[in-house]
This record gives sequence, structure tokens and C-alpha cells, in this order.
Amino acid sequence: MEKEFKSGFVSMVGRTNVGKSSIINSLVKEKVAAITNKPQTTRTAIRAIVNRDNSQIIFIDTPGIHKPKTKLGNTMIETAFGAINEVDVTLFVIDATSENIGKGDRIILDKIKEAKIKTILVINKIDLTTKEHIAELIDLYKDEYDFQAVIPVSVIKNKNLDIILDEIESNLKPGPAYYNIDEYTDQTLRQLVEETIREKALKLLDDEVPHGIYVETEKMKTRKTQNKEKIYDIDATIYCLRDSHKGIIIGKNGSMLKKIGTYAREDLEKMLDTKVNIKIWVKVKQDWQNNDNLVKKFKLQ
Repeated sequence: MEKEFKSGFVSMVGRTNVGKSSIINSLVKEKVAAITNKPQTTRTAIRAIVNRDNSQIIFIDTPGIHKPKTKLGNTMIETAFGAINEVDVTLFVIDATSENIGKGDRIILDKIKEAKIKTILVINKIDLTTKEHIAELIDLYKDEYDFQAVIPVSVIKNKNLDIILDEIESNLKPGPAYYNIDEYTDQTLRQLVEETIREKALKLLDDEVPHGIYVETEKMKTRKTQNKEKIYDIDATIYCLRDSHKGIIIGKNGSMLKKIGTYAREDLEKMLDTKVNIKIWVKVKQDWQNNDNLVKKFKLQ
């Protein structure tokens, strides 16, 4: 007898830098979410789609939980907690090296308890600690909530990731495929361009600068080269908070901006499977993180 098809939405919640985006990209097997070693890389809820033989799982990668200092920060926190109440299953990701339930994890736990949502605890970065410590962490969290499952994983070692998908599928109800089976994200190409450029800037720039930037795709058109090859022409603008930041982003003789553009182009050519011609400008937009019209862009849709 053929299995009944299942589908559902799964939120990924956790503190900053626990590896939520890395897990999602590994599960989807595509680059969907920006990954850096800097906190607060994810700003909005990004949907990523995993199509299996008998199910379609739609992940919602949410911003990491942190103490907000701007309207943008408040919106990020609202997005993360809002996703808990809008899904079929929640994946609560914690860091295997943590010694106890910290303040951020405690806040998330309280929200999960309040929502009484089906939750799978995912302990990431198990390659960085001992089995004994992981066992202690499991006992600590099992006393707090009746999790559907507790899954220790390592994205770096590609360990136990398929178990996450199996466990999610077992907790979903029968339902339709919400997206075509060849889709892996609901982001537009313009959004993917913006996330890619921002990721490269986050990786390359000093700590002070990256979180004061956002990227807008101004133009994205296709044309044919003289050799009849398809090519994307992309114009984008990086907005930052101060003139001093603008100088850092551009770099001496444009060296930093060129590096950001080169790395972004390489990623986008793999993603789009075609040639890319990218031009990036840098402009100052002071205090944009408290601009209501701009912050709306980052709200959960």
C-alpha cells in the first residue's frame, strides 16, 4: 500500500550562531540562507523546501534570538517568535558546547512551552565536544519539555542530518505539496542576489560594519553575449550607516568592493547556472534600522 503524502511547515529557532542556516542549507542541499560566523546573519524568515518521496517539508529559517537595540532588532525577534506559532513542527537548535541552559535558550524554551508546539531538539556541533557532555545536555533539556525527539548532529561531519528529516516527516499530517517539486526556496532571484552580496560583505568586513548594511537589487536583466550565451546583468546597492563605513566597504582603490563583488558573482553563477555581470554601488542611509518603511521588509510574511 502506497504511503499517504504528507506536508507541513517547520520553524527553525535558536540563539545566534548555533548553525540554523547551515543545517537548512545542508538539508535542502542548496544555498538558501546566508552563512557567516557573525551573529544575527539571518534577518528575516527564509523559506526552504525539501521534497521527499512521500512528503514536502517547508522550513522557515528565523533570525537568531538576541537582545534588540533597534526597530530592526525588534522586528527580527518578533519574526523568530511569530514563526513558532505558525507551524506544524519546531526545530529548536542549541549549541553542543553550551554548559547549561543560557538566558537566550531559556526564553525560547518558555515560548515553546507557551505554544505547546511539537518540538524536536537539535543539538548541533557535536564534533566540538564529548559524548559525555552531550548526554548531560540531553538530560538537562529533557527535564524541561517533552520533545518529540532529541537529535545530536554535526553539519561539518554531515552526521545525523537525514534523521532530522525522518523525524519531521513522522510528525506531519497528510497534506498537499504547496510548491512545485523543483523549487527549493520561495525567495525571488532579487532576494537571493541581495542575500548573497550581504553574506560576502559580512564575511569580509570588520565586525563594526556588517550589521549596519542592507542590500537592494536595483536591476536584474538577462541578455545574450556575442557567443549567444545567456548572461545576467545585475546592479545592486549596499546601504550603510556612516561615511566611514562606506570607505571601509569600498576599500583602498575599490579593493574591498571588488572582492565582495567577485565572491558574490562566483556564488551566483553556480546558483543560476549562467554567467553573471555584477555592478555594486555603496551609499549612506543614516539610521535606516529605525526606519519603519525599511524595517517592514524584514517582517514575517
